Amino acid sequence: MKLSKIAKKIGLNLRNDVEIDDIDIKSGYVGDLLSDVLANAPENSLWFTVQKHQNIIAVADAKEIQGIVIVNNVNPDEVLLKKASNKGLPIFSFKNNSYFAAGKLYKLLENEEIQG
Repeated sequence: MKLSKIAKKIGLNLRNDVEIDDIDIKSGYVGDLLSDVLANAPENSLWFTVQKHQNIIAVADAKEIQGIVIVNNVNPDEVLLKKASNKGLPIFSFKNNSYFAAGKLYKLLENEEIQG
């Protein structure tokens, strides 16, 4: 499913200037421990986390994660947003927790699979 459609349906707030219309999301991953994300997150996924330091960009790049959603109304700083933009990595913020966001993504992807 296109990331732009997911962002609209879930209510994600895109925080940096990255084009998301052509990004395909196949899965999601919830994790705040970077080593866990490195070991287990699938590629082409959307990552839900409370982390907002710059190391999340390197982890996403290494795992071919297509976007990061910083949950619980945590605001990323401008340095993070600029570095992510330079990599073409969309950063979103979301008012609710990871459980809520990932559940919504799961429903969207499940419905697309059933209809597809």
